[in-house]
Amino acid sequence: QVQLVESGGGLVQPGGSLRLSCTASGFTLDLYTIGWFRQAPGKEREGVSCINTSDGLAEYADSVKGRFTISRDNAKNTVYLQMNSLKPEDTAVYYCAANPDELQYYYCSAYGALEYNYWGQGTQVTVSS
Repeated sequence: QVQLVESGGGLVQPGGSLRLSCTASGFTLDLYTIGWFRQAPGKEREGVSCINTSDGLAEYADSVKGRFTISRDNAKNTVYLQMNSLKPEDTAVYYCAANPDELQYYYCSAYGALEYNYWGQGTQVTVSS
């Protein structure tokens, strides 16, 4: 069964940190472009970060650049999103998604959300004092 499972969300104070995990079963993550997306109440889903398949190039939305880091652990079939210096506006449900990279884009941001085949169930991140 193909599945993505996120974990690591929770409640954190402004300035704090969380590490989200995205673990795959039924397929090998390192063959896929992986993206992290988020959706806050009343807002559209937005791309947060992605990592390509070729050399691990990571890209970030301007709103999280310098604070978030995406990484792969192929041995664990897991992708992480390390989130530091969290702000209240980071509050959202965070989703990871996998794209088979059929077009072999070097820059993973070239893929839109609709091109991601597999999605996790989401994990809530709340940043509040």
